[in-house]
Amino acid sequence: MDRKSVIILVACFILLMLWMPLVNRLFPPQHVTRPAGALTAAQSNLFTAPDSSNGTNHAAPSISMPTLAAQSWIRPSAPEELMTLENAVARYVFTSYGGGLKLVELRRYPESVGRAGRPPETTNRFATLNQAAPVPALSLFGGTTLEDSAPFRLVKTATGLRAEKDLTNGLRLVKDFHLGTNYSLSVAIRIENHSSRPVDLPVRELVVGTATPINRDDLGTALGVQWYDGVNASFINSAWFANRTLGCFPGTPRLQYDSPGASNVVWAAVHNQFFTMIAAPETNALRLLARRIELPPPTAEERQADPKAVAQPFGFEASLVYPPTMLAPGQAIERRLDLFAGPKEYNTLAKLPKNQDLAMNFSGFTGWLSKVLLLSMNGLHRHLHLSYGLCIISITIIIKVIFWPLTQASTRSMKRMQALQPQMKAIQAKYKDEPQKMNRKVMELYKENKVNPLGGCLPMLIQIPVLIGFYRMLQSAIELRGESFLWASDLSQPDTVAVVFGFPINPLPLLMGATQFWQARMTPASPSTDPVQQKMMQYMPLIFVFMLYNFASGLALYWMVQNLLSILQMKLTKTLPASPATPVPAQPAPAKRKK
Repeated sequence: MDRKSVIILVACFILLMLWMPLVNRLFPPQHVTRPAGALTAAQSNLFTAPDSSNGTNHAAPSISMPTLAAQSWIRPSAPEELMTLENAVARYVFTSYGGGLKLVELRRYPESVGRAGRPPETTNRFATLNQAAPVPALSLFGGTTLEDSAPFRLVKTATGLRAEKDLTNGLRLVKDFHLGTNYSLSVAIRIENHSSRPVDLPVRELVVGTATPINRDDLGTALGVQWYDGVNASFINSAWFANRTLGCFPGTPRLQYDSPGASNVVWAAVHNQFFTMIAAPETNALRLLARRIELPPPTAEERQADPKAVAQPFGFEASLVYPPTMLAPGQAIERRLDLFAGPKEYNTLAKLPKNQDLAMNFSGFTGWLSKVLLLSMNGLHRHLHLSYGLCIISITIIIKVIFWPLTQASTRSMKRMQALQPQMKAIQAKYKDEPQKMNRKVMELYKENKVNPLGGCLPMLIQIPVLIGFYRMLQSAIELRGESFLWASDLSQPDTVAVVFGFPINPLPLLMGATQFWQARMTPASPSTDPVQQKMMQYMPLIFVFMLYNFASGLALYWMVQNLLSILQMKLTKTLPASPATPVPAQPAPAKRKK
């Protein structure tokens, strides 16, 4: 490759590294505030479905959706009262503001672990869910019929906690909370009509919770909302709300996600990278709403203590929506649900009854592979007591052993192609004016010598699904959070050891790129491959370094070990004799025709 090509390649690599920061600087994300009372066209024709939860059907008039929960909520002027329920795994903090769940503290998971480029922090705080959310989880909204400025009364009961509130129109709101096992909380929300007249209940939003960042440095790329309709799980994240053209250039930001039609919501969830809140109603909800909301920015003291703190954090609020109904005098309507608030740990979620393990986002054609890799990693850690770094290495070795015959056959095929190079050059010289015939003769030569020209691509094609499976698994594998290996303090984060002029130094992706260069140098090139294309393939590792540089260090560890094993296999295969190529007799070039 000439100097000009090298300069262009390096320039392209630098541009790739700076592309997203440059785009974000030139086209910063637009923060759109939706005016109170603004409704979408779909929301203006909401629900004519009956609500049969109380045993009767009432044709519901077409009414408009309430304003956003965070905007329509009148915060009480009275002092906030907090009350807690706790067990061995979680601490639930309830508030009189909205009679809901202010936050959940997970007692088995510290707030901070050893983060990239920083020493481990020691605090007495726990990882939280719904932290700093403007609206408490399990708040109920329905316009002036169900809302006023009075706070809820919080009362401890024999089995949990109750929040209740009497409205001036004769309605009473009662919420009962009972601690369960496996990070679960049982919830019953009841609306009682103690007046002497019927009351039309409007469309009601029950807030599932808000997806909030794990810490002050969390950019929110892993935040999202999920919901399951009994068949498929849908995932909504910041990219959906940003609605950028080609994923980069500014588009028209979406204000709100509204599940299509009568959605039959079996469960809905809000989540960050490692933790989730999943609300599974006893009777399926009809719709799910999700909104991007702004969270309180860090204080000046927090910014000084942590210069990398995100200046304007955000989250995603999700709500279950129920249709309007009429409540007769003396009648009550009740909604029950189970709330899971805990880690995205597959074995824990798999015990829940409504396929909540789909919240792991192991979907698509590599989803099953992600699940197998996660279970294998956990099995090695549990039964052999290996560190998670050694578990990743062990799984890589096992995968390499399984595909060893295929890789060996591919390498032998490429060696045979190299041995056939003189014959191929003779064919190319003889039929240079007849391309179709030349290609046919080359294919006949391959067939006679049992050479597959695509054989060298098979190992790479097999590695790609495994790489994607590892990536999907490591994205949410809480087992790797805070797990150290060599110099990496957290296998779920980049292995930054220093920052030079604002640029993080991550050794594992660099070592991965170096081993891939080494492997590319050793790989036999196909004689039919263009020399420029061969050189480009040798520099492909730069692209992979860029792709994996800021991913979980566990993924770079897998790819580096895989490269080293491939190099070892190639060295072993080179010691084996290649199958002799069928000689092609030299034939004189055809004589030129006389004109």
